[in-house]
Amino acid sequence: MRITRRAAIGLVAAPGLARAEDWPARPVRFVIPYPPGGPTDILGRVVTTRLAGDLHQPMVVENRAGASGVIGSEVVARAAPDGATFLVNASIHLIIPHLNPSMPFDAVADFTPVTNIATVPLVAVVNPALPVRTIPELIAYLKANPGRVSYASSGNGSALHLAGEMFKLMTGTEMVHVPYRGAGPAVQDLIAGTIQLMFDSIPSSAAAVRSGLLRPLAVTTTQRTAAYPDLPTVAEAGLPGFEIATWYAIWGPPRLPPAIALRLQGAVAAAVQAPEVRERLAALGADPVADSPAEFAAFCRREYDRWGRLVRDAKVRLD
Repeated sequence: MRITRRAAIGLVAAPGLARAEDWPARPVRFVIPYPPGGPTDILGRVVTTRLAGDLHQPMVVENRAGASGVIGSEVVARAAPDGATFLVNASIHLIIPHLNPSMPFDAVADFTPVTNIATVPLVAVVNPALPVRTIPELIAYLKANPGRVSYASSGNGSALHLAGEMFKLMTGTEMVHVPYRGAGPAVQDLIAGTIQLMFDSIPSSAAAVRSGLLRPLAVTTTQRTAAYPDLPTVAEAGLPGFEIATWYAIWGPPRLPPAIALRLQGAVAAAVQAPEVRERLAALGADPVADSPAEFAAFCRREYDRWGRLVRDAKVRLD
């Protein structure tokens, strides 16, 4: 668990917090810009369920899917900065601007960073009908069947999409990208065999892996994950240098009072330390972060630049 000291004491030490001491005085809406069942939805609901008890107000989750998260995100970008509306989104929030220059908002300037909830490795999973059990076997199969394997993502520009494009780039293979409106529907089609491969966030495919409906090959981070301790990383399975992960965070509308952002961040930091939440996140392969708004804002700036370089290097385009 990577919870910073500033995160742990942020609620107590926040200057000006008295101006928001009564927040929340009414239900709080968390917009998740994907359908139910995907990793953003799962992680968002785990945390907001705990927040409802800790903050003594209903935390209303609203799924507003479409356009790789843009539709739901715009709802928050246009919301009043009164602490009643927040966005729960993944790293795609800082990826899609590099692919869509005509977005209706600025992904950085039109949001107030609150906190990064957790980071999660991706896992390469296949339909069991695909005759591969390892990364080398997958590479060999792709080279023998160029363009005949389809891989899914939760949407154009998502970390899941970029993982597939990075894999193609590093292995010199060809696959067909099939974007979905969220990871949940993609996993269902992967189980059905409509598509064959996915670099998925661990939460959305975990149940299917446990039941044998999907076969995991490797995780995409440099270290193995507690969720699949016996599963190798893509790098150690034969593709050195391959590394990609996703993360899930909370933003508020622009001009959100800093005291409200700090109060919510403090509540999230406490929530991810609660035993039942910590256990649930661990089962999902998630490493809690809960950094301060200032730390998360700096992280966002670094991530925006990093994803931009990857998009350019892999020559990723919207399908």
